[in-house]
Amino acid sequence: MYITISITCVLAFIAVQAEALNFQLPADTEKCLREEIHKDVLVTGDYDVSQQASVKVFLKVTDSNGHILYQKDEATQGKFAFTTDDYDMFQICFSSKADFKGKLPPQDVELQIKRGVEAKNYDDIAKTEKLKPLEVELRRLEDLSESIVNAFAYMKKREEEMRDTNESTNSRVFYFSIFSMLCLIGLATWQVLYLRKFFKSKKLIE
Repeated sequence: MYITISITCVLAFIAVQAEALNFQLPADTEKCLREEIHKDVLVTGDYDVSQQASVKVFLKVTDSNGHILYQKDEATQGKFAFTTDDYDMFQICFSSKADFKGKLPPQDVELQIKRGVEAKNYDDIAKTEKLKPLEVELRRLEDLSESIVNAFAYMKKREEEMRDTNESTNSRVFYFSIFSMLCLIGLATWQVLYLRKFFKSKKLIE
C-alpha cells in the first residue's frame, strides 16, 4: 500500500523560469509535484533516479482531468516534453514499489523542469533555420517579450474576472439585504395586525 506524499507548488509563470528539484524517494511511496501552467507553453523535464536493487520507480505526468501526458515504467533516466492546450494544473508523480517488504534505503531523484523560452532548444532552431548567433539571440528576446506580454495579459484578465465576481457578489448581497428588510417589515406589520385583532377579540382594546 502506497504512502502518498504530495508536494504542492503553485508558481506564477514568467517565461524564463527553470526549476531543479532534488529529493529522496523512500520505497513504496509516491511524491508528486503540482504546478499551474499557462496555455500554449512548452514544458520539458529531465529526470535522473538512482538505482536500487529490487525497487522499481514509475513516472507519470497528468493534467487535472487525469489525461496521461507522459508515462514511464521502471524510470531511471530520461526526458519528457509536452505543450499545454489550456491553462491547467499539471502533476508529475514518482512512485516507488519494492519487490519485497523490508527496510530499504531511499532513492535519490533529480528533476529539472523548464518552461517557455527556457525549454526551447535554440541551437536546433538555429541549425534548422540557418540563423546567425545575433539572430538567435534576437529570436530568444522576441519569444521572451511575447511570453511576458502574455503573462501580463493573463494577470489582467484574472483581475477583471475577480472584479466582475466582486461586483456581482456585492450586487447580490445588496438585493438580498433589501429582500430581507422587506420580509422583516412585512412580518412586523403582520404581527401588529394579528395582535390588534387578537386584543380586540378579547375586548382588551376598542
